[in-house]
Amino acid sequence: MKSKILIVLFLSLLLSGCIGVSSRGIFGTGVSVAFDPRSVGTQIDDSIMQKNLSARIILLDKKYLISVKSKVLDGRIFLTGKVDNPEEKLKLTKLAWETDGARSVRNDIKIKESFNFQQSAKDILITSQLRTALIFNKNIKATNYQIDTYKKKIYVYGIALTSDEKNEVINEAKEILDVKDVIASIILVDNLRIQKD
Repeated sequence: MKSKILIVLFLSLLLSGCIGVSSRGIFGTGVSVAFDPRSVGTQIDDSIMQKNLSARIILLDKKYLISVKSKVLDGRIFLTGKVDNPEEKLKLTKLAWETDGARSVRNDIKIKESFNFQQSAKDILITSQLRTALIFNKNIKATNYQIDTYKKKIYVYGIALTSDEKNEVINEAKEILDVKDVIASIILVDNLRIQKD
């Protein structure tokens, strides 16, 4: 039991790293501090929840370190990645719901299939095209969004300042060639529990 506690503490320290302002945000949340409408307290709570969940996922199985990603925005947990079977997906969903402070869980984890280099390359291209489009669109705060693409389906997570910005992000994603679907988990500033003053 003591060894498990030590491992959790070690992983928490390892995952927390140095706290500083960067393009990934104050706590690595993927949202720039300058544009993040969440209060600092909410950003800290989300960061702690995300690091706690990440450590517990790694303790469940080390292979998830690479294959599963978690994101927490305003107490809402988003999971993406690939697992070997549906049972693993259910275990990860349960683990996310057991995280203190979780308001909702969205599980976009897919079941693994045989590796397809061409498909992976296409997904990377789609992600980079959308990232570029968001950066060059002056009506969108690109740093407030995280993008994942899997089998030509784009998953967008982030915080929009207005519903117009949210719609514009979705439209930019739909305009990319060969995209099958756009799954947007974009929270409006007005729907945040606590906002910056």
